Amino acid sequence: MSITRRNILKNLMLAPLILGANKLMAHTNPLKKNMTSRLQYSINAYSFNSELRSGKMTFYDMMEYAADIGLDAVDLTGYYFNSYPETPSNKVLFDLKRKALELGLDIAWTGVRNDFTSPNHIKRNDDIELIKNWLQVSSKIGSPIMRIFTGKHKSETYSKDDVKEWMVEDFKICAKYGELHGVIVGLQNHDEFLFTSEEVIDMLKRVNSDWFGLILDCGSLPSNDPYKEIENLAPYANYFFVKEHVKQKDSTKVPADLQRIAKIIQSSNYRGYVSFESLKEGNTKAIIKNMVSEFKSGLN
Repeated sequence: MSITRRNILKNLMLAPLILGANKLMAHTNPLKKNMTSRLQYSINAYSFNSELRSGKMTFYDMMEYAADIGLDAVDLTGYYFNSYPETPSNKVLFDLKRKALELGLDIAWTGVRNDFTSPNHIKRNDDIELIKNWLQVSSKIGSPIMRIFTGKHKSETYSKDDVKEWMVEDFKICAKYGELHGVIVGLQNHDEFLFTSEEVIDMLKRVNSDWFGLILDCGSLPSNDPYKEIENLAPYANYFFVKEHVKQKDSTKVPADLQRIAKIIQSSNYRGYVSFESLKEGNTKAIIKNMVSEFKSGLN
């Protein structure tokens, strides 16, 4: 059965308690271009990776910063919680949720690490359980989408097609559980297994679930024309990551044209979050603020 926008809206209406659920719609067919783009802005926790890991910064500090520069949301990655891979207590989660409300922010996104390329089904099942547990966390704090990965294909025994077969089934299991908790399972393309827009779209269509979507990482599409790859995937995206770089065919990083990316996203009539992630050395807060400003200057 093909996935339609009407089915998506119906499913999301069944989860009215999800904060911001109307902003994120899973789909495996491009949306019809009959709406006006409406963007909101977030920051990903990985921008402050060293600060969060060292304890120099907390999620609360990050949220204060996001509110101060006028962002709409924050991305709280699972492995920056002290308990990870175990889930945090309700008190930890609900205190963060309350703080977000006080600051006028959404907690729009959560994410975990997983590897579904492994031929070891026990390890993959462990990762499925990890994802299930953190989908519950996502639901509790009102995040309507949770990031997962593919993993890296290292096996010499199994072909890429073999890996895709079991990966599709694993993704389907996760998507069904996401539906139970009102959270979209968002695959982030990450320059590690699915390298082209064609491969990513094929995976979305094979999983074929309203609750399995795409977190489009604009900085992880190695190509001779990464902007064309972004353009190909934009109609399928449930969430955007914007970084300082895009990647050439050999995965070499080159500075991103943020204004051009902004135009691509806007022209796709996307409605949802654009999250900024900085990987540069230096004053991360100033870098992110400049990235947001440059991106917005590319909008009509």
